[in-house]
Amino acid sequence: MIGVIADDLTGAAELGAAGLRQGWSAEVVTEGRPSGTSDLVCVDTDSRAQPPREAARRVAAAVKVLQKAGATWVYKKVDSVLRGQVIPEIEAMMRQLGATRALLAPANPSLGRTIRDGKYLVRGKPLHQTEFARDPQFPRTSSRVLELLTTPQLFSLCGCTLRDELPESGIIIAEASSPRAVQQWTARRAPGMVLAGGVDFFSALLAADSPGNPRSMLSLPRPPGAAAREFFVSGSSTAVARAFAAAARRDQTPVFSLPQELAWGAVLRPEATAAIVGRIVSAFESHARVVLTVGLPPVRNEKVSRGLTGQLVQIAAAVLERVEVGQVYADGGATAAELVWRMGWSRLKLLCERAPGVATLAVAGKKNLWVTIKPGSYPWPVEWTASG
Repeated sequence: MIGVIADDLTGAAELGAAGLRQGWSAEVVTEGRPSGTSDLVCVDTDSRAQPPREAARRVAAAVKVLQKAGATWVYKKVDSVLRGQVIPEIEAMMRQLGATRALLAPANPSLGRTIRDGKYLVRGKPLHQTEFARDPQFPRTSSRVLELLTTPQLFSLCGCTLRDELPESGIIIAEASSPRAVQQWTARRAPGMVLAGGVDFFSALLAADSPGNPRSMLSLPRPPGAAAREFFVSGSSTAVARAFAAAARRDQTPVFSLPQELAWGAVLRPEATAAIVGRIVSAFESHARVVLTVGLPPVRNEKVSRGLTGQLVQIAAAVLERVEVGQVYADGGATAAELVWRMGWSRLKLLCERAPGVATLAVAGKKNLWVTIKPGSYPWPVEWTASG
């Protein structure tokens, strides 16, 4: 069994789907122990927004869980643009495993995210000139990789190219500007080295270990029961999310947004919450698909942004308690994580990867319910857009 530790739910699902693509059965665990039936177990520590010490504690605990479950090796998934407590979490994993060296390859060239000459580029554009500069929790205000990371407490930190000789200790950041470069980095790993990074590096590692057994992406039938009902819950304010909501409205799909005053820090009153929930429940009586979205301009205040996520999920959870839905689509890592936590879905089985980074999972104990999870900056597959 292989273990993965991710700091958010979308990352755990993304790597689980990558494993599925290579022929591994996979599951995501948010609480408790693995089922013992999967080849790949992805633990979501939900630690991206935690203080460094707490994030490190959660990662160390996750390593222990995976070791006890029999993991032969453990990969540390990090955000591809290095948001969150990347260095404290890697150091915690190194301490727990007794390692003195880590290879960190966060670039995802398959998604246009590359590292070249010490700088992070998104489709050729410097990171700080993209939407990531407006992230409310971890604004990316520089494209220089070393400036995106905190200073390690125990180890050195350096960037290396494939031509460089690797140091004997410390955290090594791998530069990669193409999928082939990522594949070549797999040959630079060494026994006892902690491996960390994005989905491209993990996929390359799996392919190197088990070549010739890939799966194509699966097109699964709809789940039984209330399969016709689809509930999209979008906590993202990216251009992708705004375009999706606009397309849904054009297609006459009911779209519900949070009240405008919440962007200024107001709190949704119980009667207002009940009213929105009631309208969504009524919409499901005549429509198979309903969209619930933040529907507000990007909010830079971190506290207000977290509040919006909480209020959106509160509405979504109340709807799911009143309406039987076959498929839930959660857009945005924080939204997906809070919804899964609030609904008590502690273990999810990977069913298929619908598109890069977009995974569909079955909820353990819920025979007729599937959940699809997507990072906020990733596009929805064309067949699921309202006008598709």
